[in-house]
Parts: sequence; structure tokens; C-alpha cells
Amino acid sequence: MRLIQVAALLAVSVLVCAAPGIGQNMRRPVAELPEINELPNCFRFVDGSPVRSNDDWDVPKASVTDFGPWPPGSSPLEIGRRVAARFVKSPLAVSGRAEPAKYITYPETCTWYGALMFARLAGDTALQAALVRRFEPLLDERKDLVPVPDHVDLTVFAAVPFEIFMQNNDRRCLDLGRNMADRQWGEPFGSNANEESWKYFRKGLTWQTRLWIDDMFMITAAQAQAYRATGDRRYIERAAREMVVYLDSLQRPNGLFYHAPDAPFFWGRGNGWMAAGMSELLCSLPKNNADRSRIMEGYCTMMSSLLKYQGIDGMWHQLIDEPDSWQETSCSAMFTFALITGVKNGWLDEENYGPAARMGWLAVVSYLDENADVHEVCEGTGKKNDLQYYLDRKRNVGDLHGQAPLLWCAAALLR
Repeated sequence: MRLIQVAALLAVSVLVCAAPGIGQNMRRPVAELPEINELPNCFRFVDGSPVRSNDDWDVPKASVTDFGPWPPGSSPLEIGRRVAARFVKSPLAVSGRAEPAKYITYPETCTWYGALMFARLAGDTALQAALVRRFEPLLDERKDLVPVPDHVDLTVFAAVPFEIFMQNNDRRCLDLGRNMADRQWGEPFGSNANEESWKYFRKGLTWQTRLWIDDMFMITAAQAQAYRATGDRRYIERAAREMVVYLDSLQRPNGLFYHAPDAPFFWGRGNGWMAAGMSELLCSLPKNNADRSRIMEGYCTMMSSLLKYQGIDGMWHQLIDEPDSWQETSCSAMFTFALITGVKNGWLDEENYGPAARMGWLAVVSYLDENADVHEVCEGTGKKNDLQYYLDRKRNVGDLHGQAPLLWCAAALLR
């Protein structure tokens, strides 16, 4: 159901991505911390106050781009608050599901992470408190809902306790997140461990490597958050090495990615995970990291290609290169997040990529209904060497696969 009329805009032409130039998100000695009045706008709330009074990050260059003005009802503050409020009221392990899950699943994790980021950047302390209260049972009487970190889709959960720790200094959350992030690069264990797991482990990669493009958000979010929370470079550097392996294995000459080596289709949300994962990684990867230039090259190549496939209404399709496939919201939101992040950080040319990012945001929010549920979201999708399989996927309403990236976009627009 569309609530906002999206104006048709001219398609934008493809230009070269800007050279990398983001600062390092690393902890520094207290004596070197910036004064509060030195913090750039991207690290301040909308009212001008600092994100955290004890902020200790090397901050990236602030962007003057806000992509507005916005039509009534479509601003990132309005949309983010509606979607986050919808999420925070949902029962644990039930969100968007017909039956409760045995543990917190990755769509809920990704939505929670997005809601926490949005609440912080919006300066919404009431929402922050509600999201933290929602987590509290997982540290006590509902520990059974914390996933065992023996698969990429389970270990990504670590991103949430890390974010809570960075917002309120709860050491329990730091310990929980760090245990999960460390076990992702430890020896294989549990029912998901197999001979392939040991092969990747011996190469210095995570034993949870599958070479599905979905992995590059799941692994990156957990390890990048571990780095942000601890300042330990080994987390971000091993995530970067992993990303290069996926880039070399799965990115095609047109800049897009097969779902997997044996699933040669440019599935929308799979590519969305990759776009969002590279964006997350580059935001915190130190400039002197040996893999940064390769990752930036892969990111820029993908963003350039995505401009070619964006519709004049701002949307992308379930199969990116199949214009007869249906317009899908979760991938469109993920691509929009990647574009917003690139323009904000100066990796992408604002004149050409900025309109595409704005158009993508307005297109996706037009699929939001009166209940703050996103329509036309592809259901959970495994890999399959069958074109029709991807075309026939169910189109869901309010699925957290779609709610999550809308919150990422809202947060990114507030940076």
C-alpha cells in the first residue's frame, strides 16, 4: 500500500566513485579525545548535542548532505520512530513470525540493531531505554533465547549487545558480544561444524564461511561492532580479509554478486546484504588497512552498477537484472542505505549518487502502511540453482527483512 506519491525522476548516469577518505573508528587515550564542541555533525544528535558525552572515536568527516527537504510524513525522524515503535512493542522471538522461534533470529537482530542506531542518532532516550529493557530478559530469565554462535545467521546477534554496551556501558553486554565474536574465529564447534569448516579455519578465515553473499553482512556486523566496542583491530581486520575472499569469489564483471557459486542469479536482497556489509565495514576500517582499497574498489563497482538498474521510481527488482521480476522493498532499502552511507562519507559523488539515494528512500517509504509495516518484502530465501525459485518467492508484509534496512536508512540519514 502506497501512502506517499513518489515523483518520477530522471535516471542518473554512472560516474566514478570518490577515493577513500574516512577517518578511523578507533578508541584513543582519554587525553587525545576531541572536545565536545569539536565533534562534527555526524556525531551529534538532531538537537546538536553529542551522541555520547564520553565519545572517544576518531570521527569521519561530516557531510553537509541531508537529502531533504522531505515531503510530509517521509522524513527519517518520522519514519524511523514509527518503525522502531512498531518493533519495540513486539514479543521476543515472535516478531514477524506465525510461531515463536527457539531463539532470536537474524531478522530480529538486524531490526534491533537498526532501532538502537536510530534511537541514538535521533537523541530519543525514551526509545533507547525501551530497546534496552527489551534486551534485559536475555541476560537473565530468558537466556535460552540467546542463539548459540555456530552459524553466521546466529553470531550476528553479537551486534546488538555490543551496541547496547556502547550506549550504556553495561559490561554484561560487552562480555556477551565479545564471546560470540571470538568464537566465530575460534575452532569449529557444534552441529554446523564440518570438514569445510576446518578447511576455512586453517586458512585464517572464520570457520562459518559459506560463500553466500548474505554472510557479508552477518559476519561484518558482528566483527565491526566488536572493533567499535573494544578498539581491538583484529576484529575489523579479519572481517576485511573475509570480505576480500567473498569479493574475489562472487562479484561478477557487472559489479553484482551471484547468490552463491552454484546459484548464479543476482538476487536482490542477497546483493543488499553485500552492499550493506561493505558499507558497515568501510565506515570503521582504518585507512591504513591493507585490504581497504580492494574493498572500496568492490563497493564502488557495485554502486556504479546499481545506478543502471534502479527504476525511475527509485526501486530495484527481486532479480536485479530481470526488469519483469517484481519490485522488492528489502533490497531497495539496503541499496539505499549503501548509497546514503557512500555519499555521506564522500566515497560517492554527491551530484550523481545523491539523487539516487533520495529517490530510493522516498520509494521504499511509500510501501509503508498505516501500521508501519513494509509491503512487498521477499520471504526468507535459501540458495537454489533455479531462476523460477527466486521469481516465485512469497511477498510478505511487515517482514523484519524489510523493517530492518528501513531503520538503517533512517539512521544513516541522521548521521
